[in-house]
Amino acid sequence: MSTPSKGLADVVAASTALSDIDGIRGLLSYRGYDIHDLAGRIGFEECVHLLHHGSLPDRAGLTALTERLAEGRRLGGLVADVLDAVARSQAPMEALRTLVSLSSADDPDAASNEPAADLRKAARLTGRQPGLVARYHAARRGVTVPDPDPTLGIAGDFLLQITGRRPSAREVEIFDECLVLHADHTMNASTFAARVCAATLSDMHSAIVAAIGTLKGPLHGGANEQVMHMLETIGSAAEAPRAVRARLDAGQKIPGFGHRVYKTEDPRATHLRRLARELAGSTGDDRWWAISRRIEEAVLAEKRLFPNVDFFAASVYRGLGIPTDLFTPVFSISRMAGWTAHVIEQHADNRLIRPGSEYVGEHDREWVPLDRR
Repeated sequence: MSTPSKGLADVVAASTALSDIDGIRGLLSYRGYDIHDLAGRIGFEECVHLLHHGSLPDRAGLTALTERLAEGRRLGGLVADVLDAVARSQAPMEALRTLVSLSSADDPDAASNEPAADLRKAARLTGRQPGLVARYHAARRGVTVPDPDPTLGIAGDFLLQITGRRPSAREVEIFDECLVLHADHTMNASTFAARVCAATLSDMHSAIVAAIGTLKGPLHGGANEQVMHMLETIGSAAEAPRAVRARLDAGQKIPGFGHRVYKTEDPRATHLRRLARELAGSTGDDRWWAISRRIEEAVLAEKRLFPNVDFFAASVYRGLGIPTDLFTPVFSISRMAGWTAHVIEQHADNRLIRPGSEYVGEHDREWVPLDRR
């Protein structure tokens, strides 16, 4: 066998028509569309249609998909029955793992991997995820979420339910752009986990639970929360360079910097930087933006590392009123579009994913009876 690649680095594990990355030039595309052409120009619902159906929708197609996504907002009976207990006993990502699994009990297509059934489940799961996050947050605080406002779409309705106030049109646009930017990213860890599960011909809900469990890990989905905690710890822009130097001297990584694929700036960070700057100006609170910029300058000077998608996402989410421990769940709202699209793609042209391994243990050991050990 060939020498194994630690962490499967540079190993092509699957073929996909969903997204592509050029790490050298810093490019990301969905279905052939450059992310710079999509970000700020299409809403999340349009992005979902692109990933699930392969094309940007016309007006009729968008209306039909929006209706299917809205159907997903209704929680199943089992999920509704246990949500309060789950919110009291589990942290956000653990709760989502539980609630998504339970939601399969009320899905009429749960047992089918047929293409039409997968598309229906994908729409339900994508439409339901924002409500699960919002209802969980409300339940743990002992409050009731506002009724969904179908005129707002996924982005606006989520902000309404999380903050309790109707968001401005521009806030909705900003969050919509964030959702588009996070919707898919080739064979990242959680997507790969979903595809491995789907490749056994397991069902879509099981594959998504595998993805959520993988996203929960701090080396994958938790970096945006770590960034916010770092900003809060540093506390001021003036302190940022010294704090960066101290962390590096201690052998610590700076969360939100560097990427396994991109050798230049993450194209998503380009847009999130702009949104963070805009929110700092419109809210009148530029503290997190100012600290972020000084950190970015210091890390570039010290390590020649560029920010990734997580770095400026932290201050954008804070500017939109999203609690820090919901940053990773918000990631899952967006990535649900990509995860479900990858499950559809895997089921459509399936082969069991079964990589080899290199044995590094002992050889030629002999069994000894228990009374002689």
